[in-house]
Amino acid sequence: MITVRDLRKEYGDFVAVEGSTFEVAPGEVFGVVGPNGAGKTTTLKTLAGLVEPTAGTVEVAGRPPDEPAARQQLGFLPEESPLYEEMTARSYLSFFADLYDIPTETAQKRIESTLDRLELDHRDRPLGDVSKGMKRKVAIARSLVNEPDVLVYDEPASGLDPLTTNYVVEFTRELADAGKTVVFSAHNLYHVESVCDRVAVMNEGRVVAKGSPAALREQYGTTEYRVFTSIPVDGSEETDRGHRVTVESMAAVDEVREQVTAAGGEVRDIRTIEASLERVFLDIADGSETEAGA
Repeated sequence: MITVRDLRKEYGDFVAVEGSTFEVAPGEVFGVVGPNGAGKTTTLKTLAGLVEPTAGTVEVAGRPPDEPAARQQLGFLPEESPLYEEMTARSYLSFFADLYDIPTETAQKRIESTLDRLELDHRDRPLGDVSKGMKRKVAIARSLVNEPDVLVYDEPASGLDPLTTNYVVEFTRELADAGKTVVFSAHNLYHVESVCDRVAVMNEGRVVAKGSPAALREQYGTTEYRVFTSIPVDGSEETDRGHRVTVESMAAVDEVREQVTAAGGEVRDIRTIEASLERVFLDIADGSETEAGA
């Protein structure tokens, strides 16, 4: 469980985050999205206990994130995560297990199980000699070595090829399905939409909207209707499926239907086109100052 109330972070005269409030429940994936400089990374580092809030409160599993007991329940993956490249995956993870005082036998079983789940090969090869995708998987495994209840991932699929990206995104969903509380940021809004239960949109340090992807589309997006007819109508264009006209309401669809019928034609098809989360995000970030409901 994560609870954030009126979070504010200042760096001198610069306000990086102002007034952020949200909660994330166990088993939930909560996305934090926004343009560069919106305050996403500062927010995630605050959740991870790496940045001290100027004002407001943050709790991870019921405790301030900088407390040792909270750190035991937390796994953090920064966007840039350099590894000790002379180590192997096994030795690297064993090193971090020692830092958490995990008994050796327990650590070894946990490490092997996690590497199996991540389908990570070449476990005894120096990390400097493996691919970027494998390094990212090792970094994810490191975030899990202490069996945390809360995971904070900053761009977990940053710079990865499409296949590895899809795997990392799906694995994030699996962690939530196993009861973990997951917060992550990502620039690829298709993946955000596919994996997140709820999303917070940040802009200029503020949460300007939050809710499920469906709720955000309903509140901020627009729905279009593409009507294909056998004859031309006002504003239509010819396609290989007939004459197409795009309207924004079912009332307008009915008007097209009546016009076509009166002229002796027919409506061949009607397609509903909903706004993508990316389109909604761009519209919100461009001008919204009103926060959506949770």
